[in-house]
Amino acid sequence: MHRRHFLALIGLALLPHIALAQRAPVEAEHGMVVSASQLASQIGTDILKRGGNAADAAVATGIALAVTYPRAGNLGGGGFATLRLADGRATTIDFRETAPAAASRDMYLDAQGQVIQGQSTVGYKASGVPGTVAGLALLHRKYGSGKLSWTELLEPARRLAEQGFTVSTALARDLRSSERLLGRFPESRRVFLRDGKPYNAGETFKQPDLAKTLQRLQKGGAAEFYTGETAKLLAADMATNGGTIKLADLAAYRAVERAPITGKYRGHDIITMGSPSSGGVALLQMLGMLETRDVGSLGFHSAAQIHLFAEVMRRAFRDRAMFMGDADFVQVPTEKLLDKAYIAGLMKDFDPNRATSSDALKPAPAPRAESRQTTHFSVVDAAGNAVAITYTLNGLYGNGVTVPGAGFLLNNEMDDFTSKVGVANDYGLIQGEANAIAPGKRPLSSMSPTIVLKDGKPFLITGSPGGPTIINTVLQVITNVIDFEMNVTRAVDAPRFHHQWQPDTIRYEPYFASADTIALLAAKGHRFGQRRIYQNVPEDEGRNQGDAETIMIDPRNGLRLGASDVRSADAGAVGF
Repeated sequence: MHRRHFLALIGLALLPHIALAQRAPVEAEHGMVVSASQLASQIGTDILKRGGNAADAAVATGIALAVTYPRAGNLGGGGFATLRLADGRATTIDFRETAPAAASRDMYLDAQGQVIQGQSTVGYKASGVPGTVAGLALLHRKYGSGKLSWTELLEPARRLAEQGFTVSTALARDLRSSERLLGRFPESRRVFLRDGKPYNAGETFKQPDLAKTLQRLQKGGAAEFYTGETAKLLAADMATNGGTIKLADLAAYRAVERAPITGKYRGHDIITMGSPSSGGVALLQMLGMLETRDVGSLGFHSAAQIHLFAEVMRRAFRDRAMFMGDADFVQVPTEKLLDKAYIAGLMKDFDPNRATSSDALKPAPAPRAESRQTTHFSVVDAAGNAVAITYTLNGLYGNGVTVPGAGFLLNNEMDDFTSKVGVANDYGLIQGEANAIAPGKRPLSSMSPTIVLKDGKPFLITGSPGGPTIINTVLQVITNVIDFEMNVTRAVDAPRFHHQWQPDTIRYEPYFASADTIALLAAKGHRFGQRRIYQNVPEDEGRNQGDAETIMIDPRNGLRLGASDVRSADAGAVGF
């Protein structure tokens, strides 16, 4: 047996039983949709069957998730899309939320200059101007097949909201775990907690107000959300409750098409998201640091491999904190950060026997000039068009506010700005001046929808939720496939870990490594954080990292191989 395969098998012995059973991916000849909701994936695949392309299916899936996956699927949030078209073109769509005109640099500080706890995460002042509807509309208008109208793409979700769907065990548990947040706001309590009688698994969940909103969007297009009745409902609720979003903010919102950032890794082409996401730059930096080393020979989750990855993560996240922000407002030195010589220099002080202290890792000379409860879905069609979308409300159920009469939750994306330079945000991330709040600015994100090409054809379509852990989840899925030659389900199911420079700890999932391996890492100077990665979610889920809904295209026969993440109870890969 090849030594690399032997070592990989030893490492995989640490996986949970379901991974040991090697779940087979869902296979399909023509098209595939993988998302956190089986219902939404089915809706997207039905669109492909009707002649729609990957962009059409992505729109239908994204809108359906707003119905079936309210913790993160949304009309009231924002995100990013990465596209690679069958004709070879690649692009990205930025529909990240923006700060309202009334926002200011110190809006979350008290008279003494201290951060006011909770204001950037809960309630009306926590919300940025939503971008999802504008982003999906741009995706359909510019890259849809032309065979299916906007109205047709929204109809399955509208019907599902009106007629209802069966509450799963996971959704019932989700809603109960969020009673404290949702119960603070009367409309959220009414819609999602049934006025104090939370839904049980097996019951039918109908959302008539959301159905009416979707019907208005069918008739008025995306403009209805930003200037029509829906916009008026949102703005009126904000005005009544001391929020900052006004009608003018909604009318001014625009989704933006941006050039992707690209790189290479062991003969594969990487297409991913640039500013205002930090994910793409950090991902390409980490892959660049790894490419000069024979990662596969180290053995999966050996002490040597984990040590190397933690050091790579540490350095990329240091740069993220120092240099990244919305490139429309600040100068982000992307070209310099991705320069091969610069990346090589990041590892000059790497010691294979000792962990670097994050406190001692001084900021590099400045080159001149995130949510846990996000969701990701991947789509590929028969022609080879591929779409990766990550979008979010930021926190679990966003800021907790449901717009009265509109049926959708709002985001708490303002927490992704730097409330105070040098003070950690809700995810423990230290952020810099480049990400300070300004009207119209988009907050820094970790979302990393990514498409990997092999021999010039789509090979992997992936991404994840998880706030800052997103970047490291995507890194590990890609390297699991390329370096450890795992199939797509094993690559997705494998246990994950995370380091983000500060705090100077490795956080990890169950089955991450043996006690002996952890002891070896501790001897190198690594410190370990709580195994519970996320707070305010059910205990078992709180120990998980990410939800990498992924598609692999087999280069030998073109089969679409869908891997829904084992961490997501309601996720599904659906193909035809």
